[in-house]
Amino acid sequence: MTKKEEKYYSLTYFAWQRFKKNKLAMFGLIVICLCMVMAALGFAITPDSTPDANDQLLELSKKRPGFKVQMLEVRKNEASHHVNIFSKMLFGEVSDYRSIPFSSYKFDGNDIVLTEYTGEDKRPGADFKFNLADVVYPVNTASIENNAEKGYVEFNELGSIKKTRKTAKELQIEIEKNNIITKKFILGTDPAGRDLLSRLMIGTRVSFSVGFTAVFISVIIGILMGALAGYYRGWVDDIIIWFINVVWSVPTLLLVIAITLALGKGFWQVFIAVGLTMWVEVARVIRGQIMSLREMEFIEAGRALGFTNFRIITRHILPNVMGPVIVISASNFASAILIEAGLSFLGIGAQPPTASWGAMINAHRGYIIGDAPYLAFLPGFAIMLIVLAFVLLGNGLRDSLDTKSMDEEQVIY
Repeated sequence: MTKKEEKYYSLTYFAWQRFKKNKLAMFGLIVICLCMVMAALGFAITPDSTPDANDQLLELSKKRPGFKVQMLEVRKNEASHHVNIFSKMLFGEVSDYRSIPFSSYKFDGNDIVLTEYTGEDKRPGADFKFNLADVVYPVNTASIENNAEKGYVEFNELGSIKKTRKTAKELQIEIEKNNIITKKFILGTDPAGRDLLSRLMIGTRVSFSVGFTAVFISVIIGILMGALAGYYRGWVDDIIIWFINVVWSVPTLLLVIAITLALGKGFWQVFIAVGLTMWVEVARVIRGQIMSLREMEFIEAGRALGFTNFRIITRHILPNVMGPVIVISASNFASAILIEAGLSFLGIGAQPPTASWGAMINAHRGYIIGDAPYLAFLPGFAIMLIVLAFVLLGNGLRDSLDTKSMDEEQVIY
């Protein structure tokens, strides 16, 4: 600096500088950001992009992590289910192919002969065959008419493929190139033969959706009730405090179960039920903060200038109490994930086939003392990691937003 320049920075700047020095809080933030990206991209990045990651292959039940198998992709006799990338991210995409695991294959004229996959014990399986054209082209659908018009295929009276423009050798090359794949299951498969990694990744979306919705509902209701009670006091405060104490006295999980049963089982009902039980802590903190601020000089100045109560609350009081609300929201986010997992474990949360970590633990709890304990441990570890990340983030926010601990030299440069 040339002359004695003074640079003024906002409290947000210093809060971020203090937050960056907290390595545990930064770790929590990184984990949360990675999970948010995973939840946002959804089915676009999962190995199994079918809706709910629910592609079941019973032949591949309970396979160990890292398991590999060869599969033949046989074209379904349906119109194409191709969707745009945004629809795929949100809802998944129904596959146009039927996956058939096999241990070996060979070509026999116009057919491909597969040896049935029977597991890792290498027991010989039965042989079954598919017509080469049936593997590559759909049958008895509107899309077949397009193929027929282009001269790719011809049909007999029964609607089966009689002739193709490509020779058998060309079809064999195309099948080996496009329809025979080697699929690897990084975390193995569950008892229904579904890809466990895909189910865990989609479970992130369920947990984050519940967390965001519950925190949003709790913050809106908590700020409204706490602001009214703290600013107006008197009989308004008495009524709101009585209501807060009633809700506070009921165990959270019991209240959530009651609300869920009243609204019905399902995905969205969990959001509302969890959000309606988490606002009391926000309301109590907002009430206490506003009661301490409402007698400050700048509030009295606002009243003297003729500002309305609504403007004083929204423009002058609430911005000064949002620090504690942010910290509480991080803690409530973790609590919402735990509550959702508990409800799904009990069977009254997200319903199958929706991929929920709590439901996965419940479905696989019997394997903990069996031969596949990882089926229950992996979703349990995912819950532990994301809850720990939010706890670390909340602690870091609490320390960084504590302006009372800042030195005077930190505020002005």
